[in-house]
Amino acid sequence: MGNLSSLQGTVDLSHNHFSGSIPASLGNLPEKVYIDLTFNNLSGPIPQTGALMNRGPTAFIGNSGLCGPPLKNMCAPDTHGASSPSSFPFLPDNYPPQDSDDGFGKSGKSKRLSKGAVVGIVVGDVVGICLLGLLFSYCYSRVCGFTQDQEEKGFDKGGKLRKECLCFRKDESETLSDHVEHGIGIVYKVVLEEGLTLAVRRLGEGGSQRFKEFQTEVEAIGKLRHPNIVTLRAYYWSVDEKLLIYDFVPNGSLATAIHGKAGLATFTPLSWSDRLKIMKGIAKGLVYLHEFSPKKYVHGDLKPGNILLGQSMEPHISDFGLGRLANIAEVSTSLLGNGYQAPETMKVVKPSQKWDVYSYGVILLELITGRLPIVQVGNSEMDLVQWIQLCIDEKKPLSDVLDLYLAEDADKEEEIIAVLKIAIACVHSNTEKRPIMRHVLDALDRLL
Repeated sequence: MGNLSSLQGTVDLSHNHFSGSIPASLGNLPEKVYIDLTFNNLSGPIPQTGALMNRGPTAFIGNSGLCGPPLKNMCAPDTHGASSPSSFPFLPDNYPPQDSDDGFGKSGKSKRLSKGAVVGIVVGDVVGICLLGLLFSYCYSRVCGFTQDQEEKGFDKGGKLRKECLCFRKDESETLSDHVEHGIGIVYKVVLEEGLTLAVRRLGEGGSQRFKEFQTEVEAIGKLRHPNIVTLRAYYWSVDEKLLIYDFVPNGSLATAIHGKAGLATFTPLSWSDRLKIMKGIAKGLVYLHEFSPKKYVHGDLKPGNILLGQSMEPHISDFGLGRLANIAEVSTSLLGNGYQAPETMKVVKPSQKWDVYSYGVILLELITGRLPIVQVGNSEMDLVQWIQLCIDEKKPLSDVLDLYLAEDADKEEEIIAVLKIAIACVHSNTEKRPIMRHVLDALDRLL
């Protein structure tokens, strides 16, 4: 696998019962590839090479036998040949050779000092991993007191970018383009010492000369406040790291709530009343984005995976504005059909709010049928919109369309059919015949 030089994204090797040591050859993968080795039976030191270097401990959790950076449990030193620098665990391959005065092989005191120096070098190599935790505490304890003058300076006097970590105020910039958005990057759950839980998304390392542009975009997103939209609290900027810090939403995504997730021991299906609440909450969030935000925004990548569920199963739309920020940070994104995007999005046209209406309609169909956006029919596949139309044309009963988990809600047939009609209107192929989200919300209000 180490020879897959063109690989991108994540190599997910988790939950596979792998045992033994981690092959150092995995480090030959491109350095930006994220290797997930969680919940196996791996043991021994974690190789400090290539793509395996500078990974946080979350990439290795669930392997009690692993040791060494970035984990807290250090490996025991090799007692055989301990007089050689290479015998100490995790000494970098490019560690400079020691001369005759290096202290190795001399008195016991000298040996201890030399080992300490080696540990210092190792700590220096992995100190970047600690950056996230320190950053979050710093951002929330000190940065909100920055003056306006400090906030406006993206460069120091020498012309070099300085690191920025800013909290939002109500008077921040309102400028934000209506660029199409895409879900990207790795998201971490972070718990601060005082118990505050946050979600942190890493954007990448590019765009080092575009701080002002990034700042304008991210501060406009941070100004948006609505109970059905995930709140962006702060951001971090440096040449080699860009982070977005959000409120943490505890109950996972709508996609998992509908379909479950591999590896989960239990699955509690959504009731019809919960589904209606979620439908209405998403509609409220979209109405705010479309009509009441500083500009009439387009989300552009609405799907169950981008809708998070709160403590009471209330929906929170996430990843708004992400595509534009990724573009500034020079993170590669592409517009790919995923079953939720309107047919016209594949053409070169200006983003439209009717794209979001179509995506919302597909989500309604998914909540009603319990089916994925791509449906297997015999040996062929069709998207969920086509499948629903086929069922209507063949005059199939509602029971053939309805999610099996909704069998106990058969008495709600009238409501279900009403929502089905709303969904079909939202996914109309003619954009002019799709309703606006305010009218969709009004129709749902009448149901509830």
